[in-house]
Amino acid sequence: MYPSPLQDIQGDLETGEIIVLDGATGTELERRGAAMNDKAWCAMATLTEPELLRQVHEDYIRAGARVITANTFSTNRNMLEPAGLGSRFEELNRRAVEAAREARERTGAVERVAVAGSMSHQLPIIEGADQRDARAVPTPEVAESNFREMAEVLAASGVDLILLEMMSDPDLANPAIAAAVATGLPVWVGFSVRAGSSGLPVSYTRPELSAAEMFDRIPLEGVHVAGLMHSKVNTIAPTLEVLKARWSGPLMVYPDSGFFKMPHWQFVDIIPVEDYVAYSREWIAAGVQVVGGCCGLGVEHIRALSDSL
Repeated sequence: MYPSPLQDIQGDLETGEIIVLDGATGTELERRGAAMNDKAWCAMATLTEPELLRQVHEDYIRAGARVITANTFSTNRNMLEPAGLGSRFEELNRRAVEAAREARERTGAVERVAVAGSMSHQLPIIEGADQRDARAVPTPEVAESNFREMAEVLAASGVDLILLEMMSDPDLANPAIAAAVATGLPVWVGFSVRAGSSGLPVSYTRPELSAAEMFDRIPLEGVHVAGLMHSKVNTIAPTLEVLKARWSGPLMVYPDSGFFKMPHWQFVDIIPVEDYVAYSREWIAAGVQVVGGCCGLGVEHIRALSDSL
């Protein structure tokens, strides 16, 4: 049995190396023809398109990613229950991790590539908008139970680390982080921001919170890597400075680009590859060590980033 490749990755981070993450999974599946669920986005693609999902993971590995992310972003109960898919919770999470691990084995990258289990506090969104439906926000007790269950399932399924994604609401991010840390696995946290009415970055889901207020209300004890994800490229640099005033560990950035064109979750108006690479090099110069892509950013972006490094 091989030791977790995360040991080498963590060692490289300590010596200042750059680690390349994969790019988007959901939008890449959609781009390749996988059907999206109206309420749970890419969750069911794990079962309906397992070979396509493995191919996406394999392509990211061949493009140079040292961390691939299981298709579990929208398989938390907070998303599955409103979609009527709560009974598939364990199956979807377990099979998603299996697909990522199988892709790693098929590419001969077991010793080099880590599998991250994505855990978000994503909720159903309002039809025709990009903001969550406030009626779907779980109570603190339900949120804590859901995150604890998911973290334990991801750990039991064999992920190397838990990747907390789109953290922006302290009421949900804090129990999610606590659940991930409790597994004993390394935990990486990705925050999300958007430009507020003043032009300054604010919490993605709680725009009444400035980026600074969001960070102050989400402590990072037990976290190994922290940074920004699913945020526009022009919000990254100013928000990084706010985070760096509060976090001295390894920094991570993987932005999104473009927007969803509903009703089929199609992502359009994506940043050109060369512009993404130029931004990435600026973030690396500012101290970022973990770089990848989120919604809209695909294999070609990750390959170009890897080649540039």
